[in-house]
Amino acid sequence: MTPTHPFRFGVFAESVRSPSALLEIARRAEGEGFSTFLMRDHFIAEHFGDQMAPLATLATVAAVTKELRIGSLVFCNDYRHPVMLAKEVATLDVLSEGRFELGLGAGFSRREYEQAGLEFDGARVRVQRLGETVQILKGLFLAEPFDFTGEHYRVRDLRSFPTPVQRPHPPILVAGTSTRMLSLAAAEADILGFQTVATATGAVVQDPRFRMAETVQQKLDQLKQAAGERFGKIELSMTASLIVSDDRRGEAERFARARAWAGVSADEVLEMPSVFIGSVETIIDELRARRESYGFSYFVIHDRALAAAAPVVARLAGK
Repeated sequence: MTPTHPFRFGVFAESVRSPSALLEIARRAEGEGFSTFLMRDHFIAEHFGDQMAPLATLATVAAVTKELRIGSLVFCNDYRHPVMLAKEVATLDVLSEGRFELGLGAGFSRREYEQAGLEFDGARVRVQRLGETVQILKGLFLAEPFDFTGEHYRVRDLRSFPTPVQRPHPPILVAGTSTRMLSLAAAEADILGFQTVATATGAVVQDPRFRMAETVQQKLDQLKQAAGERFGKIELSMTASLIVSDDRRGEAERFARARAWAGVSADEVLEMPSVFIGSVETIIDELRARRESYGFSYFVIHDRALAAAAPVVARLAGK
């Protein structure tokens, strides 16, 4: 697969628990050449630990940086009405002077929905709602009155203010790998956020099958078929596990044990498109090879791995 997008790197602000930690990570990410500062959208500790609220946090980061882009990975569609979300997103894009990236998901955490008193509908309904939201957002980002009538939402002659700086809208990332989500991404997304965990049960499951090279290729083939001529325009992204070490096999074995992957060999771990283990030079070579093979060019790492990833980012960002 011929690469069509330059390398970009994002950082998840997962360990942030204080204003000082937030500012330190944001400024360091910008200084190290990372493209985006990203926040999840959860209000319970399961499955990723406690998280600060994304909208206020991202606005704060925008205020203390100049080039670092900010984004959601991802907003849960069912936690906000699309009219409200459109206004918040456009405002963030204005306040950041055009640095916002809009990541969207259909929602997956049954426990989170139940604790908040929200109805956890089946996947078909949740994805259908998300599809309507994308249409509404794109309509409200225009500088003119907008009408929409769907199965789940209705909008009447509404002109939203402000309009985003980025035209026609901030880049839209759709996260997921189910057939429904891939079809939605193929039709509407600027970026696919490739999911490397299983969430069909309503919880995060570290299923190694979702990371295997053959599974990743199968999902990309689905996207390519659904997207047609749009495929080359869609930036492919995934969350990457990056471990700098001279002991590749040992680290790969520890990686599998930590996730209780019985029967998964070190070789299989090392071939997973989302896993990078080795020296800085080895990781750089593998990133280039996997972009060539699969098309992924936008990799997101957790903030705990920021220091380890910095020399890789310095060599590859924008190339």
